[in-house]
Amino acid sequence: MSIKILTRNIGVPNLTNIEVYESLGGYRGLQKALREHSPAEITDMVKKSGLRGRGGAGFPTGMKWGFVPKNTGKPVYLCVNGDESEPGTFKDRLIIEKDPHQLIEGTIISAYALGCRQAFIFLRGEFFHGARVVGKALEEACAKGYLGRNILGSGFDLEIILHRGAGAYICGEETALLESIEGKRGHPRLKPPFPAVIGLYQCPTIINNVETLANIPHIVNNGAEWFAAIGSERNTGTRLFGVSGHVEKPGVYEFPMGITLRELIYDHCGGIKNGRGLKAIVPGGSSVPVLTADQVDVRLDFDSVAKAGSMLGSAGVIVMDETTCMVKALRRITRFYAEESCGQCTQCREGTEWLYQILTRLENGEGRAGELETMLDICTGLKGRTICPLSDACAMPVESYIRRFYDEFTAHIQERRCVVA
Repeated sequence: MSIKILTRNIGVPNLTNIEVYESLGGYRGLQKALREHSPAEITDMVKKSGLRGRGGAGFPTGMKWGFVPKNTGKPVYLCVNGDESEPGTFKDRLIIEKDPHQLIEGTIISAYALGCRQAFIFLRGEFFHGARVVGKALEEACAKGYLGRNILGSGFDLEIILHRGAGAYICGEETALLESIEGKRGHPRLKPPFPAVIGLYQCPTIINNVETLANIPHIVNNGAEWFAAIGSERNTGTRLFGVSGHVEKPGVYEFPMGITLRELIYDHCGGIKNGRGLKAIVPGGSSVPVLTADQVDVRLDFDSVAKAGSMLGSAGVIVMDETTCMVKALRRITRFYAEESCGQCTQCREGTEWLYQILTRLENGEGRAGELETMLDICTGLKGRTICPLSDACAMPVESYIRRFYDEFTAHIQERRCVVA
């Protein structure tokens, strides 16, 4: 079943122009929200829709909003996480660059539901074009009266500030993102307290992903029951899958959650390039455990992928064919995490670099006996022992690649060469 929600207008000429967006039904959700619903009703609608965060963790969005304390006397902030620095992930960029008003409308409605008067859109430092597109869209929304004071005569005021990061992966972690907005180094904070209670400027703050908020206008327009009927229980709505690697037609695909990897790869992405065999799939960005070819029938929803031993994460699907050297692939992943560690925690700062050094030796034919076990021990010391999950994001792939392709890693040590044809 093909249902397009977020990408239904992608490809329409001049979609970034507000008049074009309005002609396609844009900002009707905002008008409906302000005129027909209270903030509490919007939050309840999002809860009933079953929408879960699209940034990686999959936490229920409405429930997250409900954590904001009431009547504290402090302002409430909403931060849009558009950092998207996870290798293999590029679906938020599509919305940012091609349909920015969809994101802005979702942000305004969400801010209204939260009682927020100032919101931030945080974009990855390298998104130069996306920043220009979103900046222009914000100016258009202000000129039309969708932002500013007394929006559409409702008495609701909102300012949205575009904040560009400096290109650090760690700022995709929500508390590091807050530190960056405050003008500090992007170092994650200890939790608790959680941002919903003490966040930006020590005030209650909600951080939501770009794709998550882009769904909000459609839920308001069509109802919670409509959204909940798409996908399956606990995994409602559609998902944007960013497919890359050894497929004939890489790109961003939107399907109801629950589509199988096989259907996505072979029916929609044209299969494996050059007719080669499938070897491995990363289902949710480089930080999640890898799946093997015999797991290609797993359904792409949060629960099914977790049952298969991985995570749906950011839905960045990386496909590897039979010619892929898993040692080389894993070395490249660990290099990224070693470089992007903020260095705040000793385990992460030292452990990620240690893993990279060992994998470099393996790839160069200089591996030593027992080093696979050493790497698994390092991973044990990395997981759940640091301020943020970056060390886990490095450890989980290392563990899964070694355990699921153990013979290939062993061959690199014993034969001192890559055995992949």
